Amino acid sequence: MSQFIEIQPGDDIKEVIKAAFDTDIKVKGEWGYTKELATAIQGSDQVTQVEHTLAMMRAYIEMNMTLQKEDRYGSINLNETSREEQDGFHKVRYEISAMKEDEYAGFIKEYKEGHSKPEFDISDHFKRRKESTLIREVIHWFKVL
Repeated sequence: MSQFIEIQPGDDIKEVIKAAFDTDIKVKGEWGYTKELATAIQGSDQVTQVEHTLAMMRAYIEMNMTLQKEDRYGSINLNETSREEQDGFHKVRYEISAMKEDEYAGFIKEYKEGHSKPEFDISDHFKRRKESTLIREVIHWFKVL
């Protein structure tokens, strides 16, 4: 399985999000790898959505933005699998699925060019896509202020 490097603490998370994703989120702290490095969300009515967005941003930075082009993942999807509350913190477990960008582009091209042809084996196509998909599980710690 691929190893991804954690985002190092220190840079202002709000500024990183603004620079990387051109969006403003009321957040501070770190990237949520541990309870001590929790991502702090400042007042939101839609906490679960904000948490999901932040976890997706972290995954995208780890799996795409900080890697060499040939190592980058695309088609990154994130699904919450469990949630615990501990002393005002949310410990959220996510399953992330992704595929190498070049492989994903190849599958998309293959599908677009072949899906309407009678000889196109759609079962085989999706079987190979599934086999090419990386699945990883991560935990993200949040603190709602």
